Amino acid sequence: MTFYDSFAIVDWSGGNDSGPRPKRDAIWLGLVRAGVEETPRYLRNRLEAEAALTELIEVELSAGRRLMLGFDFPFGYPSGFAEALTGQACPFAIWEWLETRISDSPKANNRFDVAGEVNRMFGGTGPFWGNARPKHDVAGLPRTKAEYHNPFPDRRAVEARAKGSFTCWQLAGAGAVGSQVLMGLPVLERLRRRFPGKVAVWPFEPMVAPVGLVEIWPGLIDPAVKRAEAGGGIRDAHQVRLLARALHRLPMDDMRAMLNIDAPEEGWIMGQGFEDKLTHAAEGLRPPPLRDDCFALPAGVDWTPVDEALDMLRARLHPVVRQTTLPLTDALGRVLAEDVTAIRANPPETNTAVDGYGFAHAALAEGDQVLPLVEGRAAAGAPFVGTVPKGMAVRVLTGAALPEGVDTVILQEDVTLGDDAIAFRSGIKPGANTRQAGEDVHSGDVILSKGRVLTAADLALAAAVGLNNLPVRARLKVAVISTGDELRDPGQAVETGQIFDANRPMLGGLVQQFGYDLVDMGRVPDDRDTLRGTLDQAVEKADVILTSGGASSGDEDHVSALLNEAGAMAEWRIAVKPGRPLALGLWKGTPVFGLPGNPVAAMVCTLIFARPAMGVLAGTKWQEPQGFTLPSAFEKRKKPGRREYLRARVRDEQVEVFKSEGSGRISGLSWAEGLVELPDGEAHITPGTLVRYIPFSSFG
Repeated sequence: MTFYDSFAIVDWSGGNDSGPRPKRDAIWLGLVRAGVEETPRYLRNRLEAEAALTELIEVELSAGRRLMLGFDFPFGYPSGFAEALTGQACPFAIWEWLETRISDSPKANNRFDVAGEVNRMFGGTGPFWGNARPKHDVAGLPRTKAEYHNPFPDRRAVEARAKGSFTCWQLAGAGAVGSQVLMGLPVLERLRRRFPGKVAVWPFEPMVAPVGLVEIWPGLIDPAVKRAEAGGGIRDAHQVRLLARALHRLPMDDMRAMLNIDAPEEGWIMGQGFEDKLTHAAEGLRPPPLRDDCFALPAGVDWTPVDEALDMLRARLHPVVRQTTLPLTDALGRVLAEDVTAIRANPPETNTAVDGYGFAHAALAEGDQVLPLVEGRAAAGAPFVGTVPKGMAVRVLTGAALPEGVDTVILQEDVTLGDDAIAFRSGIKPGANTRQAGEDVHSGDVILSKGRVLTAADLALAAAVGLNNLPVRARLKVAVISTGDELRDPGQAVETGQIFDANRPMLGGLVQQFGYDLVDMGRVPDDRDTLRGTLDQAVEKADVILTSGGASSGDEDHVSALLNEAGAMAEWRIAVKPGRPLALGLWKGTPVFGLPGNPVAAMVCTLIFARPAMGVLAGTKWQEPQGFTLPSAFEKRKKPGRREYLRARVRDEQVEVFKSEGSGRISGLSWAEGLVELPDGEAHITPGTLVRYIPFSSFG
């Protein structure tokens, strides 16, 4: 785990627009955002790339995530060039100089002309060489290296160490890094200016800003890139994907060591000298565990802790359902779309809290009291007309607005009533037995906040302050799909090897229990085309899709395969038991939760991950289930590495767990009334050990 949350790697290009179809020698963006590896993105030209990078930085800053952004071209030139060109031995002086002179469009740029201008300042034969425009000579710019003379060092110190790297002076031909530099540094300069104080450039500045720009070179992980390229695809896409992955996986100590470089003028290739560590992190190769444990972590897999997975989900989600307005009578259970304010105060007027007699407290004399009564009374909805004279009392009933001249009420049980007067003992306090106007809610107060799931009590409050209609979210529609050739619906005939579909009734029940609308899409065989068609239908009917089965990476795991094909798949191997693979992605813009096929794992993953996520999609806030610490009535030795959830219930103020942890024991779901959550680390639970128990009711 490093001190950056997201890692983006850019394979830059110095050429013109490469066209709409993904290809090599163009611009590619690889991204691991908050631990989730995204599909490499093709950017056809530098204008599109600059806009995409600006948006990326804005998104990460607004989400509070720290971003490391790497580019595959030098950030500085060999020693002496900056001062000779600008008068300052500072790399940023070159950035500013180039930004004022380089002009760029998707179809043309002036990089060769600017290079010729520089060369003419130093005699006209260097330091730049290479002109790719066959019909346009540039004064002072040699076409080949044979014709040029360089008044500066040909390479930076880091390039002398990085085997296979290219000089920053070459503008044309294979390895024309010089063109990338001329066309890249102006973009970096604009990013620095656009986000003042938010961007630090390594190794020229301390890496304390939320966005760190670093120089990288995919050649450092070339063995990993070649192995990936052998399986097909575009090399540049593999490079940015694998290098972003490597930086994300790299241990913090190695990251700090890589950044501990002193190169204040020339810059440095981050990771030079750490090639083996980066390659290992890119591929994640390690020997398989030698344990007879079906839950042992497979080789080459990085596991996401439960808390990190939940944090990443929370950071990525937003409401997907539209807003509407409903009368109070139809709003129960809906999610409030906006803050709601009171039209009227509650109580709207100062009133009496009891049946009794009202008077002005200041008119009371010392000792016991005798007050004459005025004619009439004040009742709820039938106020007293006129003013109660000082020194007199009036009959008042609960809820009645206090008449003019009354500020205190005495309970009827505390008085002696005569024909036209009352008597009572001394000691009553001013304002007794009254409710002040607005003491509950003032007009204009926010009474209910956006994202709240409306209860019957909320409707009462809204009605009391004068509201008749409420702005709410449409009810979330959740499509449920079961996958697998072996499945049959209950009631159908089954043959050897076939089972009844338990997941769809369970997931459908949970969806309705959560308060959402169920869209039952049925069961789908292990056929990719059929599943594709079912997903297409689901996005027309629902806001989110739950599938069970097919979420891993086997031959018949078609859910993950289709999401991968669509370029919107992230298989999160979560360190959870039961569970593990959770396929998260988008199908034509609709979120998809690919749950495990095992019913126990499917239910646990739904409760722990899908339930709070769907709440956010529905417009409410992320909700943590309410747990309780109780003594255990069982013993268990837990291995480190995964969060575990045991089917459990409470009896005699202790938590007992189901007799078997087997994830195929569906009866345990019915037996249980909640889950015991065991932490990620090693644990030995004995009877009496305090454990966290989460009742099913806490999930809604």
